Amino acid sequence: MPSKQDILDLYFMDARCKLIDIAAFLDRMDRFDGDADYRFNGFHEALDAMLKPGEQSRAQAVLNALSDQTVEPIPKAIIQGAFGAPNKQAGN
Repeated sequence: MPSKQDILDLYFMDARCKLIDIAAFLDRMDRFDGDADYRFNGFHEALDAMLKPGEQSRAQAVLNALSDQTVEPIPKAIIQGAFGAPNKQAGN
C-alpha cells in the first residue's frame, strides 16, 4: 500500500500545476470588468466543497457542485452542448 510520501512523490507536481492554473484563472477574472455569470458562482461553490470535506469525497463534492441536479427533462433542447455548471437562477 502506498504511503502519503509515495502519493506526494507521484502527484504533487501535477496538483501544483493545476493550482497555479486555477490561480491564474481567478486573477484573470479579477482583472476584467463586467459581471460573472452562474458558472463562476458554481466554480466558487466547487472550491468551497473542495476545502470543506464532508460525508462525500472532495472529488464527488466538486462534481456535485458543478452538476445539474434536475431530474425532469426539458421539453426541447435549444442548443447542443453543456456549460459546465448549473444555472441555479434558471431553476437548474
